[in-house]
Order: sequence, then structure tokens, then C-alpha cells
Amino acid sequence: MTRLAITGHRGLPDETIRLVDGALRDEIAGTPHASGVSCLADGADSLFAHSVLDLGGELIAVVPAARYRDELPEEHQAVYDALFTRSSEVVYLDHHESTEQSHMDASIAMFDRADRLVAVWDGKPARGYGGTADVVQAAKDQGVPVTVVWPGGAQRD
Repeated sequence: MTRLAITGHRGLPDETIRLVDGALRDEIAGTPHASGVSCLADGADSLFAHSVLDLGGELIAVVPAARYRDELPEEHQAVYDALFTRSSEVVYLDHHESTEQSHMDASIAMFDRADRLVAVWDGKPARGYGGTADVVQAAKDQGVPVTVVWPGGAQRD
């Protein structure tokens, strides 16, 4: 079984969500016996988690902080809850507050449990510590292979 971890942008426009969803499904379908590791955030994380589950894989949820769910957008919390309950394993980090540091620590915990990191990334620098570019660099620094998914036509606000 190949374990894939996810990192990627949040707050994507609808058309980009559609494009990224298709590209993630292709990536996962092309990885025999894929399972996924995700923090289940809105955007790339949840698209990836849905794809893994829809394609018959197992999902491991990584919870960065005790207050993580509370800090997610309200409209995403039901999606988070549904994915969380479908996870075969949950990894809790020791942070209480949902901060840039707890998110970065969660990313490292994800790719420590994975064979490869899938990054939904436009190739631009992170907008804050622990952003997608930082996670990609940390994975590369630790020798974790990275596959970038950013389909043609995708845009980010």
C-alpha cells in the first residue's frame, strides 16, 4: 500500500476546485492501493480525502490542535466531521491552539507517515509560515518525494 500525504491551497475558486478534483482523482487512481493522510481542511485537503475514500483507500486524519476544527470555516465543519468519522486512524498532535506552527507540525507528521507528498500548489511562495511552499520544501529537505498537482487553467485568488 502506498501512503500519500496532502498539502495544498485553500479558498480555491469553483472552476479550480473542479480542475484540482479531477487531477487529484487521476493521481490517486494512478497509485495502486493508495491510502491518504490529511488534516481535512477545506480546499485541497478535503478534495484529496474524498478522492482517496471514493477510490477505495483508507484515510488517516491528522489533527494539528485541540481547537483545529473550531478554526476551520464554519461552512466546512460538517465536511470535516464527515471525513473525520470515515477516517480509519486519527493522529492528534499536542497543540491546543490552531496556529501556523501547529499546522506546520501537522504537515511534518503527515509526510512522516507517507511514502510521498502530493502538493496542490501554484509554485508561488507561502503566504504565511506553514503554507504549501514551506511544506513542500520541508518534505524535500527530509527526502520525501513530492508530486505537484496544478492543472492547466487552475487559478488562485
